[in-house]
Amino acid sequence: MAIRSTDDTDYLEFAAARSAPMLRVACLLTGDWHTAEDLVQETLGKVYVSWRRVRAADSPAAYAERILFRVFLSQRRKRSAGETPTGTLPEQVYEADDPALRLTLLDGLARLSQRDRAVLVLRYWEDRSVSEAAQALGLTESAVRIQSLRALRRLRAQLGDQLPELAQR
Repeated sequence: MAIRSTDDTDYLEFAAARSAPMLRVACLLTGDWHTAEDLVQETLGKVYVSWRRVRAADSPAAYAERILFRVFLSQRRKRSAGETPTGTLPEQVYEADDPALRLTLLDGLARLSQRDRAVLVLRYWEDRSVSEAAQALGLTESAVRIQSLRALRRLRAQLGDQLPELAQR
């Protein structure tokens, strides 16, 4: 029983340390605070179930992040994924140099498919390498490169004339 207690303590420490970074990424992926909380909760549940394997991994944080992205991508295959949150989120304070640009990019990101959003968040928002993004998403490096190019093209097409105007401010 003492082993289980040590495992639980290790897991709780890990969950406390990684919850905030996972929630930040989940918010970027889902575009909704409540859905992001659900995503992180489901991910942490899966991490707990396989905690011994996660803890033994070279990077438990990377292992958990990969679970997060897989849970996110699998949600669109679920029938309940048709639910759409309504209403608007309360205003939030952004510590960006140009809030208009940031909001425009977040809006464009929200209109992309889940896979496109996941690749762009990892590669450009989180500033991950191609190999790190590939590992997190369970894709090959070439698939991440291609997906990144296509997702950026779609984002630019959605933003249209707004982006050059905002970037010059």
